Amino acid sequence: MAVTSSSDITILALGVVLAGVYLFRDQIFSSSAPKSIPVAPSKITNGHGNPRDFVAKMKEGKKRIVIFYGSQTGTAEEYAIRLAKEAKTKFGLTSLVCDPEEYDFENLDQVPEDCCVFFVVATYGEGEPTDNAVQLMQNLTDDSFEFSNGEHKLEGLKYVVFALGNRTYEHYNAIGRSVDAELTKMGAVRIGERGEGDDDKSMEEDYLEWKDGMWEAFAEAMNVEEGQGGDTPDFTVTELDSHPLEKVYLGELSARALTKTKGIHDAKNPYASPVKESRELFQVGGDRNCVHIELDIEGSGITYQHGDHVGIWPSNPDVEVDRLLCALGLYNKKDTVINIDSLDPALAKVPFPVPTTYGTVLRHYADISAVAGRQMLGVLSKFAPSPEAEACLKSLSSDKEEYATIITNGCFKLGEVLQLAAGNEFKARPTPENTTAWAIPFDIVVSSIPRLQPRYYSISSSPKLNPTSIHITAVVLKYNSIPSRLAPARHIHGVGTNFLLNVKYAANGEPLSSIATLDSTESTSLPTYAIEGPRGAHKENAIYKVPIHVRRSTFRLPTNPKSPVIMVGPGTGVAPFRGFVQERVALARRTIEKNGPDALADWGTISLFYGCRKSTEDFLYADEWPKYNEELKGKFKMHCAFSREPPYKPDGSKIYVQDLVWEDRKNIADAILVGKGYVYICGDAKAMSKAVEEVLTRILGEAKGGSAELEGAAEMKLLKERSRLMLDVWS
Repeated sequence: MAVTSSSDITILALGVVLAGVYLFRDQIFSSSAPKSIPVAPSKITNGHGNPRDFVAKMKEGKKRIVIFYGSQTGTAEEYAIRLAKEAKTKFGLTSLVCDPEEYDFENLDQVPEDCCVFFVVATYGEGEPTDNAVQLMQNLTDDSFEFSNGEHKLEGLKYVVFALGNRTYEHYNAIGRSVDAELTKMGAVRIGERGEGDDDKSMEEDYLEWKDGMWEAFAEAMNVEEGQGGDTPDFTVTELDSHPLEKVYLGELSARALTKTKGIHDAKNPYASPVKESRELFQVGGDRNCVHIELDIEGSGITYQHGDHVGIWPSNPDVEVDRLLCALGLYNKKDTVINIDSLDPALAKVPFPVPTTYGTVLRHYADISAVAGRQMLGVLSKFAPSPEAEACLKSLSSDKEEYATIITNGCFKLGEVLQLAAGNEFKARPTPENTTAWAIPFDIVVSSIPRLQPRYYSISSSPKLNPTSIHITAVVLKYNSIPSRLAPARHIHGVGTNFLLNVKYAANGEPLSSIATLDSTESTSLPTYAIEGPRGAHKENAIYKVPIHVRRSTFRLPTNPKSPVIMVGPGTGVAPFRGFVQERVALARRTIEKNGPDALADWGTISLFYGCRKSTEDFLYADEWPKYNEELKGKFKMHCAFSREPPYKPDGSKIYVQDLVWEDRKNIADAILVGKGYVYICGDAKAMSKAVEEVLTRILGEAKGGSAELEGAAEMKLLKERSRLMLDVWS
């Protein structure tokens, strides 16, 4: 046994003392050490301390209006900014325009009495809030959510609602209506009528009809007078004599794209995806095109699921870029570098990256290919080059019937309207010599024209079979406008799909040739695009690239393959169902490999109801479906309606997908009611989707021994509530 020395004991005792001093240091030295002063809560929670406190920002900026927008594609945000601009112009009131995702709503009850809250909200999908408004809606609709007053009440809060939707959808403007109802229930007070914009007809006209009455009610409720504001610009545009070219945005959609640094690819930083394959799906030489494109995502970090959407970022066609450059007198300055600053960043942010050039703004960033808005024409009339041109724009902006007849029906873009008003020949290739220049300040162009948005397409592939590529199936949009007294019928080309057609031709080394236009013996040249991208970034050797990002969807197959699946998708509505079937094929391969050739015996049947014009003209992926059926061991059944070839109905009328659904009513009723199956509809919302839903309602009503109006409607409601009837439709 070891003997402990006196030195060891001394060291041990000293250690104990030091440990004690350390443990009780606060008490021992409390008299001499200065006490820490806690930071005042107000410094943390208000103003600069909490960036999510919108009330503090309102007070700090002396703003009497806060505008929250629920936007999926940018439209609601545009209208929110328009309302803010009008409040400033009419009443001299500044606004705080907010993405609700960036703020908390516990202190919504603290909005001062002399202030007002605007809600500009779109309805997305099946009556759902947009992604950025999910938390806002949860806070408003959850009775257990408490504001700072400790209650779910907003007594006396003044508010305005403008809802955006599409009447062809069942849940038309459901979110805007819900916001209105919930606020009223909590004691808030609405100013004016609730605005409802219908994208199926004219969102612009609905807005214009609503806003004047709302502003009158606003002036009375807020005790303000019109005329207190001024026609002040939102931006300043400065031409830069010298700027490093490598720091100038020439069409890049993000800072990472400009600097070529790696990062996550999303809606704020699209990925330039190489085209792996592209081909024509319609009869070659016909008057219509349908493009199949496969985009390479290997190494990009992008993933997707069947049923998701891909956003394609197009540019404007060359002819419209040149036309507006000429009409603005900027054709010879198109490469001049400019910087744009916002005079009130809280009201209007610069909508695209800067510095850039005049030409780049009109090619890549501004939606100059959209139909010119009526309100915009009134603003631009004061810069007309002649009294006649001014009178023309004033007439179009003030007379909504004339505007609808000439501009809407004629599908006139801004550059074309300026040429039309100035008496130019807008059918000729625009040049500075044949186009009258207008003295429109470029800051007004930036303020008036919305940002060019991505075009979304249902992904037509499954990552199970195509893990490194995304497939797109897109009918190329081209049609003739409705003629008017000022303009004959003209050839109209959609921006996104014609951009893809350009890419397809270039990727395959095919020439862009004149093509026949629908319902016309006349031919027209396809619009051309700068598909090589900014600084040639979208072409590498012979490979072309397309900027993309993926948008998630809830349009999904049931996880259990034993559940029957009914899919209705005529035309390009079949696109996501190609992905669905591929998803099942991949699962079937694994199941058979694991459990043998009879492993699919208890699987539910996948039924696809498809329609097109002719089996020899526009039958999409005709060669693929039999192969899928073979791999699924007969569990895949396809029902085809060819509307322009026999057989026809007894009265000679065409057969459509809804007719095929009715013919198979016994199996469909059994699949839904007994097999607990799932129904999916994709395609046209205005006619096809409604017709199919009506037939399903009738089928289910009869199967339940009742009527479509009662039993059928009740079953359809249950299907939707349980997400067993899902729609991916468009108007």
